[in-house]
Amino acid sequence: MTLSPEIRAALECVTTATLTTVLLKKGVRTAYISGPVPFTDAAKGRRFVGPAFTLRFVPAREDLSTPESWSSPRSTRAAIEAMPEGCIAVADAMGIADAGIFGDILCARMAKKGVTALVTDGMLRDGAGVAGTGLPVWCKGTVAPASVASLNFVGWEETIGCGGVCVVPGDIIVADGDGAVVIPAALLEAVTTAAVEQEQLEAWIMQEVGRGVPLPGLYPANAETKARYEADMKKG
Repeated sequence: MTLSPEIRAALECVTTATLTTVLLKKGVRTAYISGPVPFTDAAKGRRFVGPAFTLRFVPAREDLSTPESWSSPRSTRAAIEAMPEGCIAVADAMGIADAGIFGDILCARMAKKGVTALVTDGMLRDGAGVAGTGLPVWCKGTVAPASVASLNFVGWEETIGCGGVCVVPGDIIVADGDGAVVIPAALLEAVTTAAVEQEQLEAWIMQEVGRGVPLPGLYPANAETKARYEADMKKG
């Protein structure tokens, strides 16, 4: 999915916390990818937005999960070469914590290709080297063993489950200091519009809190509060 500059700019100004609330109101209860946290300095201090490019790992099997598999046409290396500029790679590693799915060389290639970020419910390896690539990464941490110690890579650009969330290729990922959220592609415009409006309302509510206004009726805003908010917005 191609993101318009307007949608991208709007989502870069909306927190993942706001997005989870907006998605909840629209009936999407499971949107937050549980487990990954900002790992590299590049992932901290700003927000990243992009269409999901999915990767899927399954449990290792001795005849398939071998170092030789890294040279297969169906490998993580081939998947990285298929990643378009601006995507966010989302890797389903089933939460396995004793093998790293990518290391510094693969992350460096992703950065070179213009991949926006990597989000995985698994682990990475070569932690210091990955940090040095400049690629924004959300993961569970780092370990030394290679992926094939516990995982078998099976494909890319198919529906996956990552951190308890269903991710379809082309869904929109927003990642910040609180983690990563999945916006279903079909809901993108409606969610973006509602999220921007909620951010504006909550900024006004924060001002009211600063003025000493009690919370009941203010947050969440009742009809009277919304009327005051709209009147203030019209005043500019």
